[in-house]
Amino acid sequence: MIVSPAFAGKRYAVLGLARSGLASVDTLLASGAEVTAWDGREDARAAVEGRATIADPLAIDLTGFDGMVVSPGVPLNRHPIAAHARSFGVPIIGDIELFAQARASLPPHKVVAITGTNGKSTTTSLVHHIVKEAGMPTVMGGNIGLPILGQPPLPEGGVYVLELSSYQIDLTYSLHADLAAFINLSPDHLDRYDGYEGYGASKARLFQMQQAGQFAVFGCGDDDTRRIAAEIAAHRPEGDIEVVDPSALTGQAEWPSLQGPHNLQNAAIAVAIAKRLGIGEPVWRAALGSFVGLPHRMERVAEANGILFINDSKATNPASTAPALGAWPRVHWILGGLPKGDDLDACAPYFSHVVQAYTIGEAGPRFADILEPVMPVQRSEMLCDAVRQAMDAAEPGDVIMLSPACASFDQFRDFEARGDSFRQIVTALIAEQGAGSSQA
Repeated sequence: MIVSPAFAGKRYAVLGLARSGLASVDTLLASGAEVTAWDGREDARAAVEGRATIADPLAIDLTGFDGMVVSPGVPLNRHPIAAHARSFGVPIIGDIELFAQARASLPPHKVVAITGTNGKSTTTSLVHHIVKEAGMPTVMGGNIGLPILGQPPLPEGGVYVLELSSYQIDLTYSLHADLAAFINLSPDHLDRYDGYEGYGASKARLFQMQQAGQFAVFGCGDDDTRRIAAEIAAHRPEGDIEVVDPSALTGQAEWPSLQGPHNLQNAAIAVAIAKRLGIGEPVWRAALGSFVGLPHRMERVAEANGILFINDSKATNPASTAPALGAWPRVHWILGGLPKGDDLDACAPYFSHVVQAYTIGEAGPRFADILEPVMPVQRSEMLCDAVRQAMDAAEPGDVIMLSPACASFDQFRDFEARGDSFRQIVTALIAEQGAGSSQA
């Protein structure tokens, strides 16, 4: 884990003891800090009992505390901890801010920080892969599910690659990222912000924390991202800002895990970062070809009888589904779940790529009503039925894709469980087809 003398002798409260919270407690204690920790779950509290003081920070006097470390999942616009901590003058921070404060005691290194509404995890993993292929010491962490404080400290010349959500940026004040990327912006998480503008402003703070000479790269696929890039550029030297031109990056057909227009932009952003790190074209180009995509993000799960099966369960809103539809010309589209809105407008430019749609879950009837005037639709209701129906209809060269444009919570625990179920259903039905063919 990362430890630092910056925390020695100080007092912190930690609210939320999931992955990032536990890593924060471990780092602070190992660094010589005094920690008071709390989580509503008894089993979570048990993980730190005997090492930290167990107390709800809402119920104690916070006088003299140096920081209130909260989980990114705590809604600061609604949770009483925000007002309570401020009443004692205690800064409300997260684990990324602790990492920022620890940096001075780490061997010389660089930090790459990546944000945006969609594509953060893929771009973060891709940058990490390119840096690793270049032979540079590197770890990744943040919103991708790996607490950065729990990663081993890198030797001199290392590169920390961070995926940052707006929630994490809200809790961060001194992360001067050497290289920062803003992929795109579309409406999401608006329950936590003062409208869409507030959501965008939250992400833009990542670049306001940067210092002179540090690099910022932006996507070009939406007006809001380009506007924010222009606002940041107005206060920076010209060479410190780049808005990528994905069309200038050739060779996408040779990168199996980076298909679709959105992944071309993700790759362009990763290449801009790689170049700034001094990584040459032969290295980054080979790394684009060897990159294996993340599970549930346009993941190739099988190919049988000339039909490709794609698990894009992570696409929990129409804006994240649209690029997946754009990646292949003949798609059998499985969609639905717990809707985040009542339209599919973001997907409309790629409706011509859909051979047939198969609607499932709570959003199924509404989505079927939207799509039936423009394409064939099966009202499947259940995922297993949708996959079977798609396999019956698909022809060689077609793609059967789960890209739900919805959250999963109506039928599944999370998007991972939904994607795993899709993979299992596909595997079983392919085996069933094979058994039927051999018997015939």
